[in-house]
Amino acid sequence: MENAKFKKILVTGGAGFIGSHVVDLLIKNGYQVAVVDDLSAGNRKNLNPKAKFFKINILSPKLIDIFSKFKPQAVIHHAAQINVRSSITEPIFDAKTNILGSINLLEACRRIKIKKIVYANSGGAMYGEPKKLPCSENHPIQPLSPYGISKQTIEHYLWFYHKLSGIDYNSLRYANVYGPRQDPKGEAGVVAIFIDKLLAGERPVIFSDGEQTRDFVFVADVAEANLAALQKMTKSHCFNIGSGQAFSVNQIFKSLSQIIQTQIKPKFGPAVPGEVRDIVLDTNLAKKELGWQVKTRLYDGLKKTVAWFKF
Repeated sequence: MENAKFKKILVTGGAGFIGSHVVDLLIKNGYQVAVVDDLSAGNRKNLNPKAKFFKINILSPKLIDIFSKFKPQAVIHHAAQINVRSSITEPIFDAKTNILGSINLLEACRRIKIKKIVYANSGGAMYGEPKKLPCSENHPIQPLSPYGISKQTIEHYLWFYHKLSGIDYNSLRYANVYGPRQDPKGEAGVVAIFIDKLLAGERPVIFSDGEQTRDFVFVADVAEANLAALQKMTKSHCFNIGSGQAFSVNQIFKSLSQIIQTQIKPKFGPAVPGEVRDIVLDTNLAKKELGWQVKTRLYDGLKKTVAWFKF
């Protein structure tokens, strides 16, 4: 695959959990980076000191001024409302942030003539209840929540702006991302929530019976996928980013209990509306076109995450 040559990258949501890891990796690889984040979900502590920082919401009409000032050649878009449950109770807020905010961003990209956009999407929320596992990129799109609807909608807009203005793009459809910096209070993420509760000596809640399965992918591997998508000129536009393996929530709890060395038992609650029962992603296309695959085994990633929470 041909490699793209960019130097200046703007990252939305770059003070957030995943976005901050992407920023760190970009800077490590010699890129000049600007971060756009309103800090509603992101944390100032996550900001890389070598990145330019602009505190602004992606809905702001002043977003174009930042593009004009920094003059990025490519954008990595992570800013979003990411909570499935919140999207069900506040669908208008979800749509404003994820759809209108992204369109505002795309308009700035068009006006400044951005060459490429890498978009953080959700494989788990978009596909709905899988008809076949693992889900490939060709699986029917049947989201069960406004969050899944809003995230998938932007793929249509990316295609439109690609046709309208020639902006290349990759949509990375993430599995369940976990790792250091994940906020157990403000974000979805069973790994972070379990660790936070167990270290505090409290009983976490497992919704449903805990036998529902998820595809867990370590955040450092996700950052590598963003770097690969930025650098590669690919034939395809959408890629699943996951481990390709299914683990139950009960398995995650058991592994974390072993690592933390606790005998605390979980509580069980009702299933959450809008969440799928089982999901695992087929990542063969990312391996073929991006040259990407996971490097971190789940147990090793869980140990690294627990160590970060303890620190």
